[in-house]
Amino acid sequence: MDNIISKLPNVGTTIFTTIGQLALQHNAVNLSQGFPNFPPDPALLHLVDEALQLDYNQYAPMQGSKALRETLSEKTEQLYGKYYHPDTEITITSGATQAIFTTIAAFVNPGDEVIILRPAYDCYEPAIELFGGKVVPVDLVGKDFEVDWEALKSAVGANTRMLIINNPHNPTGKLWAEADMQKFQEILSGTNVILLSDEVYEHIVFDGKPHLSVSKYLDLASRSFITSSFGKTFHITGWKIGYVVAPKELMKEFHKVHQYNVFSVFRPAQYALNQYLKNHDHYLELGSFYQQKRDYFLEAIKTSKFTVKPSGGTYFQLLGYDQISEENDMELALRLIKEYQLASIPISVFCGPSYNQRYLRFCFGKTEEVLDKAAEILIRIQ
Repeated sequence: MDNIISKLPNVGTTIFTTIGQLALQHNAVNLSQGFPNFPPDPALLHLVDEALQLDYNQYAPMQGSKALRETLSEKTEQLYGKYYHPDTEITITSGATQAIFTTIAAFVNPGDEVIILRPAYDCYEPAIELFGGKVVPVDLVGKDFEVDWEALKSAVGANTRMLIINNPHNPTGKLWAEADMQKFQEILSGTNVILLSDEVYEHIVFDGKPHLSVSKYLDLASRSFITSSFGKTFHITGWKIGYVVAPKELMKEFHKVHQYNVFSVFRPAQYALNQYLKNHDHYLELGSFYQQKRDYFLEAIKTSKFTVKPSGGTYFQLLGYDQISEENDMELALRLIKEYQLASIPISVFCGPSYNQRYLRFCFGKTEEVLDKAAEILIRIQ
């Protein structure tokens, strides 16, 4: 056919697919895509087997298993002091990406403006454009990727429908502080702007700092969808299961799209996750688990020429290469795969054309054996 009109004419293959294919082709140590290379807890796998044998094999309710939603309601209230009604304000989704996509689909109309903070995870912009929205980027500034509050305030206008934030932040590993959350609340107060808060790494935070969920802030919570990921928390990214919480009035609109998008999510996993969540240590100890990996990786590369500011959260670490090369990050990322057999992600793919910093993103959610191999290579790069 020669008359196809693309709704996303400027969108190609994602960087994760491109880098992943090159990594396979060159047999590279792969620290690019964000998934662990170690198995989940056997106890969780056993619970899935148990669910299959107990015949949890037919459709779950559209909103998700009631028992799991009740457990998540309790969990959210215990952690953040905010109660979400399990019947009307919590939905199990096919991964956080589906939750993000469905939220945008339900609320963004042609001509609506959606503010994103760049660097921004790469699924946000295409979804906005698909439904006729206009992306309004606000660049994070400096080596610490701080919010330009005046720029953000100026970006909010009569046509602003939504603001998307990500905490902990991928790809930078930044955590929003109390002052940041108060500024978000101050800027959105009195507006009709919906806040979409991507909190999939909520339990992967380091150095004793808390995760400040949007749900902790009354005005923000009243206008917000908050997405979370079981895949990130329990090393099961291939299961593609997450959840979203929001006030009843907002969730009602979400369900109108969700029910015709996926309707319901893999039921045996919902049974298993509900049982697994009963032991709070399974998620409360996750930060220390990944901090050990972060620290192990950074200790292993301390003699390299890469510059480091330790990640505050997620399982990603930015490495600066100002002392190594003047190449742009895409050029260097491709060269490292071909010449050194090491795969990373150039963060310019999450940024706009004004981006000019030299960073590559590495995933340290790997076994020590893989991290050792990667460190050996990074030390050799001059």
